[in-house]
Amino acid sequence: MNIAMISPEAVPFAKTGGLADVAGTLPRALAKAGANVSLIMPFYRKISAKKFGIKPLKKTIKVMVGSKEVTGDIHTVKVAQNVDAYFIDQPKYFDREELYQTIDGDYPDNSERFIFFSKAAIALLETLKQNYDIVHCHDWQSALIPVYLKTLYRDHKKLAKIKTVLTIHNLGYQGVFWHLDMPLVGLGWEYFTFDKLEFYGKINFLKSGIVYADAITTVSKKYAQEILTSEFGCGLEGALKQRAKDLYGILNGIDYTEWNPATDSLLPKMYSPDDLSGKAVCKAKLQSHFKLPVRADVPLFGIISRLTVQKGFDLLEEALPTLMKSDIQLAILGTGEAKYHQLLKTLVQQFPKGMGLALAFDNTLAHLIEAGSDFFLMPSHYEPCGLNQMISMKYGTVPIVRATGGLDDSIVSFDPKSGKGTGLKFTEYKAADFLTVADKALGVFKQPKTFKKLVSNAMAEDFSWDRSAKEYIELYKKVIGD
Repeated sequence: MNIAMISPEAVPFAKTGGLADVAGTLPRALAKAGANVSLIMPFYRKISAKKFGIKPLKKTIKVMVGSKEVTGDIHTVKVAQNVDAYFIDQPKYFDREELYQTIDGDYPDNSERFIFFSKAAIALLETLKQNYDIVHCHDWQSALIPVYLKTLYRDHKKLAKIKTVLTIHNLGYQGVFWHLDMPLVGLGWEYFTFDKLEFYGKINFLKSGIVYADAITTVSKKYAQEILTSEFGCGLEGALKQRAKDLYGILNGIDYTEWNPATDSLLPKMYSPDDLSGKAVCKAKLQSHFKLPVRADVPLFGIISRLTVQKGFDLLEEALPTLMKSDIQLAILGTGEAKYHQLLKTLVQQFPKGMGLALAFDNTLAHLIEAGSDFFLMPSHYEPCGLNQMISMKYGTVPIVRATGGLDDSIVSFDPKSGKGTGLKFTEYKAADFLTVADKALGVFKQPKTFKKLVSNAMAEDFSWDRSAKEYIELYKKVIGD
């Protein structure tokens, strides 16, 4: 099976969020399962050709963006056996400081940039020797590709037979642009209708992909159900209900070559389920990093997150002043909305011996928080998949989550009586409910044998990409008709 994985970002080349982790890791797992995969993405300024060994392919493609012909050079590198990456180079669109936006907001020509990328990706597929069975597109930036393949290329000898899968990583980001960009899209105004590209008088790239893709996936089974509702559908619940029989939820995996406490060189001491002594060392190191009292007997809660409402910080704004009055410690890493920066700074001043804060991106510190914490907080308002709860379990750090999306799919509530379960969950998005489950966590922590059993359960879970890849392979076969 030959698969083209088309994404606006992918690790290790360029990343703004979890999409990059999926697009960079899934191809390797698919190849391991027997597929041949071509990863296609833009050649951003941030991508170092020297660092990754990327070479020019001596191939130039030409596409029409509106009435203009735009060229793109192609670069490539072999990522792994049966996985090749291709980069579309057009400095006008991709030689910029960031991928999609600056602190001042989105790039105003994002519509044109990703119309070009979508058309250029198809042109590249046309020129490569490989005959592709599946084009797997990710998020709004590549969601026009299913549209183009079903319209502009529907009679093309090589491309017409390709089936398309569109993965929605977060429905909140849709690629909505004013209607006067229709000439740039390159389709007639007959496609600007409510059942195709139109969305409240504007063009919606993600909706377009939902309408035209052969299958649509999201990154957890629970989120696939949630986005059919008005609460989580972000205005697209109607379009998604129309495609409900073609909508699937496949939980993301995590890369255990990067996230494994037994092999993690970023930790002060590695550890495993059979020998947790290194975790105590990591906890002491984390406490020292944030100038907190070094105590083994105090429960240490960790947070690594964007500081936004989606991640539950409006709930934490109400709950943290109460929680911090308990004998606990809290370590937070992340950046986000200015009001939450200020809130957390104020709380650190109020609880200097209980709370540590790093308003930054820091991969080394992220590994230390995962390893050194006893509990990991994810009280999200919604969470399509979430990766940190899976990472936390591998590190023996008990997740405390709201039962939404992938958080609900991946965590089994712990029952102290039976000893079964991998974390702690609360359902209602209320500070009182969060505080109740946090109090339950404190109770479990005070019972060493019970807490050790919970930690052992969590570390035994397997969220490797091999499991997810098998589900994708089965979906691809179903879409192709095998």
